[in-house]
Amino acid sequence: MSGDDSARVALLVPVYNHAGAIAHTLEHLKALALPIILVDDGSDAECAAVLDTLAQAPDVDLVRLAANRGKGAAVRSGLARAAARGFTHALQVDADGQHEAQDLPAFVRHLNATDECLRIGYPRFDDSVPRHRFYSRYITHSLVWLATLSFALRDTMCGVKLYPIAAVNRLIANHPCGDRMEFDTELPVRWVWQGGRVENLPVRVRYPVDGVSHFALWRDNVLLAGMHLRLVTGMLKRLPALLGRRQQTLS
Repeated sequence: MSGDDSARVALLVPVYNHAGAIAHTLEHLKALALPIILVDDGSDAECAAVLDTLAQAPDVDLVRLAANRGKGAAVRSGLARAAARGFTHALQVDADGQHEAQDLPAFVRHLNATDECLRIGYPRFDDSVPRHRFYSRYITHSLVWLATLSFALRDTMCGVKLYPIAAVNRLIANHPCGDRMEFDTELPVRWVWQGGRVENLPVRVRYPVDGVSHFALWRDNVLLAGMHLRLVTGMLKRLPALLGRRQQTLS
C-alpha cells in the first residue's frame, strides 16, 4: 500500500478511553496492510486492557504514556517511536472509527522515502455531524487562512494526516505545537510557514461509533484561543515573507 518500496509507512493511532471502538477501528484499518503504532494516552484500566490484547498481534506496537497528556503529546510520542523503528512516514488516524478506511489508501499512494509532502484530510461529513460543530469549524478555518495568508490548508482539524516523519520531527523539536487538541492545527500552520508542501485529500467522516468525545469545552477552547493568538502574531512577524510567497504563487 505504500507505493514505492523505499517508503516505510506506519499507521499512528492515539488512543484515550476508546475501549468500545478501538478494536473495530483496527479491524477496518487491516485492509491497508500497514504496521500499527498505538499510543495509549493514559487510558483507564478497561481501555488499557483492550489495548494490551490488541498489541499481541505481530503488526501492532503499543506505546504507553503513564498519564493522560493530550493528543499532541500522544502523536509526538508515536512519531518518536516510528522514527526509532525506521519508518519514513506515519499516517495518523483517530481511534474512534469516524474515518472511512476506504479513503485512506490515497494518503500513501505513489509515496517514496524522500517525499516531504504533508497530506491532510478534509472531512466529507454525513448526516451524523451536529450542525453547530460543522459550522463552528469555519472559525478555525478562517483564522488558519489568516495566519498563513493562503488557502493551502483546507481543514487542519481533521484527524487524518500523513506525516513525513524526519521533517515533522525536526519541526516539533523547535516548536512542540501543544500537547492537546491545538497540535492538529498549529503543526500544519508552522509547516506552511517554513515552505513545506501540502496536499489536501477528502475523507468521509461519520461521528464516533462509541459517541465518546474528549474535547474539554473550557480547557481546550482556552488552549485553542491561545494558539490562534500565537499564530496570528507569528503571521505578522512573517508578513513580508508570506506576502512575497503569495505574490510568487499568483504570478
